[in-house]
Amino acid sequence: MIHKVQVEVGGRPLIFETGQVAKQASGSILMRYGDTVVIIAATSEDRVREGIDFLPLMVDYQEMSYAAGRIPGGFFRREIGRPSEKETLTSRLIDRPIRPLFPKKWNFETQVVATVMSVDENEPDVVALTGASAALHISPIPFQGPVAAVRVGRIGGEFVINPTGAQMPESDMNLVVAGSRDAVVMVEGAAGFVPEDEITDAIMYAHQAILPIIDAQDELLKMVGTVKQAPPEVVVDETLVERVNSLATEEMRRVMTTADKMERRDARKALKVRVKEELAADYEGRDKEIEGLLEDLEKRVVRRMMVEQRKRIDGRAFDQIRPITIEVGKLPRTHGSALFTRGETQVLAVVTLGSSSDEQKIEALAGETFKSFMLHYNFPPFCVGEVKPLRGPGRREIGHGALAERAIKPSLPLNGEFPYTIRVVSEVLESNGSSSMATVCGSSLALMDAGVPVTDSIAGIAMGLVKEGDEFIVLSDILGDEDHLGDMDFKVTGTEQGITAIQMDVKISGISREILRKALDQARTGRIYILGKMKEVLDRPRPELSPYSPRVVTIQINPDKIRDVIGPGGKVIRAIVAETGTKIDIDDSGRVVVMSPDGAACDKAIEKIRSITAEPEIGQLYKAKVVRVTDFGAFAEILPNTEGLIHISQLEHRRVRKVTDVVNEGDEVLVKVIDIDKDGRIRLSRKAALPPQEEEKKQ
Repeated sequence: MIHKVQVEVGGRPLIFETGQVAKQASGSILMRYGDTVVIIAATSEDRVREGIDFLPLMVDYQEMSYAAGRIPGGFFRREIGRPSEKETLTSRLIDRPIRPLFPKKWNFETQVVATVMSVDENEPDVVALTGASAALHISPIPFQGPVAAVRVGRIGGEFVINPTGAQMPESDMNLVVAGSRDAVVMVEGAAGFVPEDEITDAIMYAHQAILPIIDAQDELLKMVGTVKQAPPEVVVDETLVERVNSLATEEMRRVMTTADKMERRDARKALKVRVKEELAADYEGRDKEIEGLLEDLEKRVVRRMMVEQRKRIDGRAFDQIRPITIEVGKLPRTHGSALFTRGETQVLAVVTLGSSSDEQKIEALAGETFKSFMLHYNFPPFCVGEVKPLRGPGRREIGHGALAERAIKPSLPLNGEFPYTIRVVSEVLESNGSSSMATVCGSSLALMDAGVPVTDSIAGIAMGLVKEGDEFIVLSDILGDEDHLGDMDFKVTGTEQGITAIQMDVKISGISREILRKALDQARTGRIYILGKMKEVLDRPRPELSPYSPRVVTIQINPDKIRDVIGPGGKVIRAIVAETGTKIDIDDSGRVVVMSPDGAACDKAIEKIRSITAEPEIGQLYKAKVVRVTDFGAFAEILPNTEGLIHISQLEHRRVRKVTDVVNEGDEVLVKVIDIDKDGRIRLSRKAALPPQEEEKKQ
């Protein structure tokens, strides 16, 4: 039987449909929003794979080219291989709010697949996230949802739910908010220096829009009548719990107040080894269970220490930022660089400037686009003292890079004002808490060091939360362990004026407006402190680009002259590039960008291009070459592919009987343009370019 539920969202119907498609999945939904259609299927295995003691959840979002009536590019002409950055980021967007809502001991292999099958101006990402919750909600899987998501923008001072693609350029914010019936569980997005109060209002406005979507999912579950599978029973061996607590509690307190990360890690490992050895005789083969109980003890010890003793792992106050050191221009031959260290987190950000041909081509459902600003985040294993094979960037690395890119982008000059392609690479050299926010700080400094005319410094800070009952503590500049053991990871970037990017993930049922407001206010205080430290080192972009960065000169030519500059088969432009050593890009509008590390080479290339594309002007003198002689005059080339007529009467001050008495084919003569008619025909005069005759001088 087919079941449908419809709810109005942002002035358009959002339709949930189940019972017709993908019926062999545990739960499946066909979501429709306008003409955007996404099919979401949730499936779980009926047995636990041996050795699994975690949630093996896979979330995959895929955009099919046929959804927009397109055939994919590439050799294979099909959607295969590595997902695009948009698909990877959306997969993470779906995963983050649903992952905490599975039972603690749910160790069954579980997968959610969202496939975009039709698309219009309505963005499919929030539709896919909501559909993932709905598919899990109507399935037998003991998912503890539902949740839903909307996008909130602001146009003309008014909040807009799920703005269309055409509306988004007019919006000064782009936030995706996911929530349950009771609270907000995730926020992701960017803003154009928007103050904290207005961000809070936007998030709460979005949560109100989410509530009818939650009701629709509950209504659909009643219609389907699914019987939920009982959550796995959590069996606790109280005797073992007591043994572990008695053996480890005191030492765990000492371990978790060790300020240095690596010393704390080694002490934690030693404690685990000792406890397992002491319990080995009585609890053989139960090492994983003992390790789990030690992790539970660690969490209790740290959280109790914060709530009762008002003390953090490294002894800081709750709103205190770790020591910051900064060095700019660290790498001598790069275009810009900055080494940013905050506590035990360290990032080396490097800027490279290129031409328009270095832009990244993006193939998406909306068509091909080009990116002139890229920020890439690398997280090598040595930065956390681990040994792993080096591979390409994973979902986490792509997500952190995208967050930092969103944070920095509002401060960049418009492409027409700064005609460079900009690439920033963040190399994480040490990590103990929010390397993504260190990436924002380091990247902003590196851009200034490169001389990129950014509008202001951008800083970022990661906030944490510990909530016990009605009491809560907000932590500034969290450590890795505080992130792991806490209830929230909340990253905020911006300037003194406002926020440029935000990302929030909550591990509990959600957070209230009070907690959100407290976290944003405390984050602002910390962000301004970090900005102050950054500006002590470099408070504005350097006035000159690095001597190793390319020089870019931009000129505009008549689009009709593009073919002359390129030449047959690219012959002309290749010759200019070979002679001058420059890099030349020409777009269809006639915009010419010449790039070279040598300014003189740029000038030489520009001179050659101008000579090819120059337009004749009345009254100007030109050195012309005679290309054809007739009885009534001579045709001469004054510019490449531009000829004019020197009439026989304009050859000399005296009367000329025969053209060849004065000029012959191949001669070079000085001429003056005396007229250009409406059809573009050019009249030249050799006579007007000659000195006046002696008789005329006497007169």
